[in-house]
Amino acid sequence: MAALLAVTLGVALAFSVHLIHESALSEFDGAVRSVSGQADVSLHAARGGLDEALYPLLARHPDVRSVSPIIDVQTQSGGHPLRVLGLDPLAARLLTPALMPQVSRDVIGNERLTLFDPKVIFLNARAQAVLGVVPGSEIKVQAGLQTIELRVAGTVSAGGEALGVMDIAGAQLAFAMLGQVARLDIQFKEGRQPDAVLGSIPQLAGVLVESPQAASSQASQLSRAYRVNLGVLALMALFTGSFLVFSTLSLSVAKRQKQFALLGVLGLSARERLRLVLLESGALGVLGAVMGIALGTGLAQLALTVSGGDLGGDYFAGSAPALQWSWRAALLYGGLGVLAAIWGGVLPARMAQRLAPAQALKGATLAERSGHAIWLGPILLLMGGLLSCLPPVRGVPVWAYLAMACVMLGGIECVPATVSLLLNAVMKGVPRASLMRRAALLLSLERVRHMRQSASVAIAGIVVSLGLSIALTVMVSSFRASITSWLDTLLPADLYVRTGAANKGSDALHLGPALLDAIAHQPGVAQVMGVRVGKLSLQPGKAPVVLISRPFSAMGGDQRLALPLVGAALPATAGQVGVYVSETMAELYGLRPGSPLRLPLQVGHKPIDAQVLGVWRDYAHQQGALIMQADDYQRLTGDRAVNDLALWLTPQARVAQVQEGIRQVAGEQGLDGTLLSFQSPRDIRQSTLQVFDRSFAVAYWLQAVALGIGLFGVSASFSAQVLARRKEFGLLSHLGFTPQQIRCVLAGEGAVLTGVGALMGLALGLAVSFILVHVVNPQSFHWTMDMSLPRLHLAALCLGVVLAGTLTAGVAARGAIGRDVVSAVKEDW
Repeated sequence: MAALLAVTLGVALAFSVHLIHESALSEFDGAVRSVSGQADVSLHAARGGLDEALYPLLARHPDVRSVSPIIDVQTQSGGHPLRVLGLDPLAARLLTPALMPQVSRDVIGNERLTLFDPKVIFLNARAQAVLGVVPGSEIKVQAGLQTIELRVAGTVSAGGEALGVMDIAGAQLAFAMLGQVARLDIQFKEGRQPDAVLGSIPQLAGVLVESPQAASSQASQLSRAYRVNLGVLALMALFTGSFLVFSTLSLSVAKRQKQFALLGVLGLSARERLRLVLLESGALGVLGAVMGIALGTGLAQLALTVSGGDLGGDYFAGSAPALQWSWRAALLYGGLGVLAAIWGGVLPARMAQRLAPAQALKGATLAERSGHAIWLGPILLLMGGLLSCLPPVRGVPVWAYLAMACVMLGGIECVPATVSLLLNAVMKGVPRASLMRRAALLLSLERVRHMRQSASVAIAGIVVSLGLSIALTVMVSSFRASITSWLDTLLPADLYVRTGAANKGSDALHLGPALLDAIAHQPGVAQVMGVRVGKLSLQPGKAPVVLISRPFSAMGGDQRLALPLVGAALPATAGQVGVYVSETMAELYGLRPGSPLRLPLQVGHKPIDAQVLGVWRDYAHQQGALIMQADDYQRLTGDRAVNDLALWLTPQARVAQVQEGIRQVAGEQGLDGTLLSFQSPRDIRQSTLQVFDRSFAVAYWLQAVALGIGLFGVSASFSAQVLARRKEFGLLSHLGFTPQQIRCVLAGEGAVLTGVGALMGLALGLAVSFILVHVVNPQSFHWTMDMSLPRLHLAALCLGVVLAGTLTAGVAARGAIGRDVVSAVKEDW
């Protein structure tokens, strides 16, 4: 039952992760198609918007069938994120029918005029559900520190995230984008080549051209690393579960030893006994795979219902996709479950094959195998080290995953030799006379030392499960410690201010320079730092990087403006724009300190030549980010707005009074101060770590599953040994050993074996964690972290395993002393 459960859980976890990601990506892809419609290409600026004068220029071009101008802003309503699209209904009807507003006639009067009313909005089903509104309701949409009251006049059929559609003129006015459009969707006449047509228009110099499928591809690439790592962790649970299959079938073979012997006497060959046990393991795998597929489907549906398509890494957050089930994926993950079960049944099948029927009928047990290849373990460990040095395959650390598997398998192969070496050292270090006075301890040590093959069988599951648990513990602890250190550097101020909790650098949610200047002169405020966050597209086909403009000091200046640098930085050159790029951006774009970088900050102007001064650590933006001095940014773009504020307060200042004063200043300028969101560094740190813990919830759960599987494997192995050693315990009883002493012998063996297993699991876990921290993580996410060992946590894990293993062996010993002594040895009479 436990082995069946292990296979079921492993298949269910891996399959559910696959279903959640594929469903979310499918829904996102459908939303992109509905938003882009039948457009061949989309034009947008590298930063900010396009001049709306390009619209009539393209609309009159003889090779263009139709053009649709779009305003696209990310804002919020009632504290919930809301994407607002402004479009021309006449142009959008041809290209994006899914975005065409459907007027609710029972609520609104004249349909034709309603479409162009700047005070109405049309919401998709997701937006209506999130905001709790229906056609005819009023909603307030935030623009900077002002709210715009809009009437819900109907619906749009587009799916995906919460979405609202307005008339383009109303959207331009509401979000201060007069004279600009976010993008232009173009459909060409049949047979025309987009590159040739657009290349012939000089006004489009510097404008980026992308296909409608680019957004889906970018989303898939950003979420792929997180999804692959979750899938590999789930498959590692399945790998650990195969050891439970091995332990369970070993116990089954031990219990049925005489049955196999009788079948052998009656004509069942050794090969047929092998096939019989493999058939049992295969049947176990098939049943576990079927149950795992069913459970995985249920888990995926539950996750999609409760948290949408977010896997925990904040990918596809806010979406509510429908489950996309796949027979091909079900067969793949189900097949992996069957293979894991069969692999776990190979050694028990070999045990049944090597059984000598005549001797087994008389009560003989299987002899220890000899000739173990002691070189195999070190070779596998060496292969793991070499594979970890190889580069990723298309952004996936395939070789690193194989290196982890080689390390784990190599460690298992080294168990017999390690057991022998450690116990020989113990026997030499402890006086023989002292051991002779403790017969139970001496028997435990001698048997484990001389029967190391069966000892390896008993603790293989512990080595794997504890190694996996320790590797995950160290990796998660290292990541958490690195994030904490990173936050300490990035959050030096006393108070942080932004325009709403949902603000993630949206151009619709910003603060003007007048308010910034007024806040700087508020009582209790010692210093103010404004931060401008936006997006900058550097290459078509790649996700835009995050452009951060703020004052900073990276060369030993003001520590309050310091950056978490990785490696040495170059000094700034007079007259040269210097920027700092994140580790992710440096990896994706092949940059390093001293590299030139061209920044297309304004459409119609030549890109700015900049120099990379250094690389900084950033865990917030997987697509990459760069930081430039606020003075350079404002001089080159003329943009003086900010998204966030960092405030240093005077010693006597009270936070509540400062907050109230800032809200009053905003009100004096005709703004709504209640829209401001205040957070202390502690609040930001706490919320960030909560997101972190949610993202690694699966890893925490897998630790418990792996340890449970390993301990059950020890229990099954000891139970099998108790059955196989009935004559030995009977002989010990004849020699005068009491039941209590026999229990001590088995408990001592359990303590010795799980102690060795804990040491080996610790060593293997640290080796695998090194690969996870220094190879898998940089190759998957392109950022680094410092390795941190939670010593108390690791010691508690190892000690807990030893205690649990000893207790498990003691419980299994009850089966050894609960049988009649005479019946245990009567086969020898």
